[in-house]
Amino acid sequence: MKPRPPKETKIDDLFRSRLTQIINTQHELVRLADKIDWAHIDQQVQPFFAVEGRPAIPSRFIIGLHILKSMYQLSDEAVCERWVENPYYQYFCGEEFFQHTFPIQRSSMTHWRKRVGESFFEQLLQESLRIAFVSKALKTDQLKRIVVDTTVQPKAVTFPTDVGLMRKAITSLVDLAKRNNIDLRQTYERVVKRAAIKVDAIVTPNK
Repeated sequence: MKPRPPKETKIDDLFRSRLTQIINTQHELVRLADKIDWAHIDQQVQPFFAVEGRPAIPSRFIIGLHILKSMYQLSDEAVCERWVENPYYQYFCGEEFFQHTFPIQRSSMTHWRKRVGESFFEQLLQESLRIAFVSKALKTDQLKRIVVDTTVQPKAVTFPTDVGLMRKAITSLVDLAKRNNIDLRQTYERVVKRAAIKVDAIVTPNK
């Protein structure tokens, strides 16, 4: 379902103070948040979501996280951790009161990027960073270092039950035993070798 714009709570909470009462309103993130047209951003995101279903994450919240991530060269995990600790991060993402727990799953950032697409997200982020640079919320020296988040990058990781990994583990353990003069009743080297040949024949029958 399309993300709903956050509703401003006009009633004060007796047990909590508004973020605007405990933060410096001249802070760079506060000034940047007030300059960004969040309503316009929300309209651009709307077409990527269905009309019915569970409501999507508010646009300001999820996009705010991505802007903070890029500004401060953070990973998904790091920006989520800092959000819980930093009232300026929370204000930037649209919160009115300080939150002690992160409201979504961290993997939701990855899912959101996949939904809107990298090209759309890059254009949106570029415009947001332009505003940050003009308003001096983003400093030049912060652009000298790049942090690559490999959360969604394909990795050449062998599955733990893969026979190739098992063969490598057995070979390494046998070599370790030989170097330490440990006698083994059976090394299973021939067994795992035959298993590897069988698996290779099944996966690539025409080989």
